[in-house]
Amino acid sequence: MAIVPDTKDWTWATREACPECGFDPAGVVPAEVGARVRVNAALWPGVLARDDVAERPDDSTWSPLEYACHVRDVLTLYRFRLGLMLDEDDPVYPDWDQDTTAVESRYAAQDPATVADDLAREAASTADAFDAVDATQWSRTGRRSDGASFTVTTFATYFLHDLDHHAHDVSA
Repeated sequence: MAIVPDTKDWTWATREACPECGFDPAGVVPAEVGARVRVNAALWPGVLARDDVAERPDDSTWSPLEYACHVRDVLTLYRFRLGLMLDEDDPVYPDWDQDTTAVESRYAAQDPATVADDLAREAASTADAFDAVDATQWSRTGRRSDGASFTVTTFATYFLHDLDHHAHDVSA
């Protein structure tokens, strides 16, 4: 079954606490972003080992497996975008359609053990990339094609909310 695409503008999560998952952007410390990525990544092997990992809780919600695939791909995407922000002046990120990716990559049919390994690898690389950001780089900027503009700090905040929110989505 196809999931209705999420068209919400989640950029408010860089300024306000999320009432759904409890993420508070005020608690983001740039030097701790890598560590928070690693903590989030440590949750996913247990999720992916569940007997019901491929079952959707309802027709409009991804299964834990699909969420894990999405998180894996988000880790890769954000590492790429972080690199753009650090290497270029105010880059515009290439568009990414998460819903098309989920269908084309067949998230629901992927092997949970492989996803666990891939997610762990991507999380380690992305955490390392955030750990390497120096104090002078947190104010560098980048933009989405819809005009949303981020500093590396707000970008990291937006990214951490995504990870935390999906951990909440699959919490049992």
